[in-house]
Amino acid sequence: MKRFGLIGFPLGHSFSKKYYDAKIEREQITDIDYKLYPIPVITDFVGLIENDHELMGVNVTIPYKIAVMDYLDGLSPEAEAVAAVNCIRIERKGSKSMLIGYNTDVYGFRESLKPLLKPHHDAALILGNGGAAKAVSFALGQLGIAHTIVSRSPQKGQLNYSQLNAAVIGIHPLIINTTPLGTYPDVTSHPGIPYGLLGDRHLLYDLVYNPPETEFLKRGKAVGADTKNGLEMLELQAERNWEIWNTTG
Repeated sequence: MKRFGLIGFPLGHSFSKKYYDAKIEREQITDIDYKLYPIPVITDFVGLIENDHELMGVNVTIPYKIAVMDYLDGLSPEAEAVAAVNCIRIERKGSKSMLIGYNTDVYGFRESLKPLLKPHHDAALILGNGGAAKAVSFALGQLGIAHTIVSRSPQKGQLNYSQLNAAVIGIHPLIINTTPLGTYPDVTSHPGIPYGLLGDRHLLYDLVYNPPETEFLKRGKAVGADTKNGLEMLELQAERNWEIWNTTG
């Protein structure tokens, strides 16, 4: 029996648990299960790895995506560049374990965005400057799309929301929300961008997937913009995690 799971704290509703349980049932997989591991402190991770010898991979969620890196033996290029891990492969040889960290959010975002891109989508605004924004930034770099961070507390080289005038909006046809604004149950909240300046050349991508259409996306659609939520990104990164865990060698 192989086991995979999710570490974080607290763990309430879990997309990962629901997704992998459905996959295991749908594909009639009998030798793998998926568990939740709510660990109050990151140091509990060591005991989890040592005591559960069937555990071969974990997802990582808040608040441990950065802290867990201190316990790993290696990082994928994406995880190293983003400085955050959401997937760990556990390779066991006898009593020894080797832990490799990945950031599959980069893959999920990049692959879900690519089919929507048109030639004029050559510059993007990333709303928010947290960990998710770093993954999005790295993926946009892989796609050759110039991008600028927008934040309520901008750092050097970033923009404040008050600077989003017609000129800025006009030359950034791709706008990605990496903030939690609009997430259920706070469904009326939205990033403070000038929606009236958007048009049919714009593509709005929201990493939020619950609700399926956030206020951010509704307001963009109302003025003719194309829209996309974050559900496919999650599904793609989940399948990438599965591939990482189950590939031999």
